[in-house]
Formats: sequence, C-alpha cells, structure tokens
Amino acid sequence: MIIGLTGGIGSGKSEVSRRFQALGIEVVDADEASRELVKAGSPALTAIAAHFGDRLIKGDGSLDRAQLRTIIFNDPAAKTWLENLLHPLIRTHIIQQLNASNSPYTILASPLLLETSQYELVDRVLVVDTTEDLQLARASARDSNKREQISAIMKTQLPRSERCARADDIILNDGDLAGLDRQVAQLHTSYLAVAQQHD
Repeated sequence: MIIGLTGGIGSGKSEVSRRFQALGIEVVDADEASRELVKAGSPALTAIAAHFGDRLIKGDGSLDRAQLRTIIFNDPAAKTWLENLLHPLIRTHIIQQLNASNSPYTILASPLLLETSQYELVDRVLVVDTTEDLQLARASARDSNKREQISAIMKTQLPRSERCARADDIILNDGDLAGLDRQVAQLHTSYLAVAQQHD
C-alpha cells in the first residue's frame, strides 16, 4: 500500500515524514528524487545547462537551484520545458524506489503529488494542512526566502481547500510537536490495519 503525503510549502511535510520513518516506514521523497536527477554530471543537468546556459552551473558543477527557481517563476515557458524534462524522469525514479520498499506500507512524499500525475501511484492521499499564515512564517524562517517569494510559490500550488477536498486523511499541523506525534501514531495504526487487508 502506498500513501501519498503532500501539503503546501511550510505545512510540515518533512516533520511528518520523519515521524513515519521513525516508526519504520520507508519514505520515497520526490524532492530528493529531483535533486538526485540533477546532480553534477547527470544527463538532466547537461540538458538544463544546454537549454538555459552555463550560468546555472556553479563552480563545483552543481545546479544553482535558486537561480533556476527565479527563472521558472518568471517564465511560464521555461517552467513547462523544465517540467517536461524532469517529471517523467522523477516518476520513473519514484516507481523504482516504491517497488524496492519493504515496509508494511510506503509513503510517497511529494509537494506536487496532486498537481502532477504522481497521485496515480498512491492508494490514499494524506494532506498535511496548516493555516496560510503559518505556512508563510515557517517557510520564510526555514529558507530565508522573502515572504513575497513564498506567496508566489503558494500561488503555484493547489489552493488549500482543494488539496484538503482531495485528501483521504488530513493531519492538522497548527499546534505543538506532541500533537503531531499523536496524529501520526493514530494514522500509522490505521494504515497498518489497512495494509494487512491490502495484501
């Protein structure tokens, strides 16, 4: 059984993922897959440099992610080109990792689960939800991004109401970490029960 874990920027997806991992559940992370696919010397990074120019390659050969993010947020055609290159590669990589998982159920953590076809890979959708004010505060503190940039990223993601409407399960992450622990533990118990029937 595969659980798709998603949520808006700053909602706390990583905190929730870590808690499932601590319970022995394998987490396949779409963000990690995308980073892996554009590491120094990779075919995808070579294609990106050929398309956007070598200015996107840092001195150590790695991708200047901040500069690429700025380009694609200001140029819809550039964003589409990049998605057409990376999304099929990410999907293939994710499927390989999901197939290799040995835990009772597996989490696919993806910020774009519902915005891409990745939701087709999962049996249930778990949304980590919080208020937009908290999203802004957490994301700006974590990434030292300007609030305007965080707001721009939030606008490219599904509206909170639509994301929650498509969820099978919701973790409300607007309190303390103990509350988060409780919600994860409850879901873990129910997922284990469903996974046994799923087999």
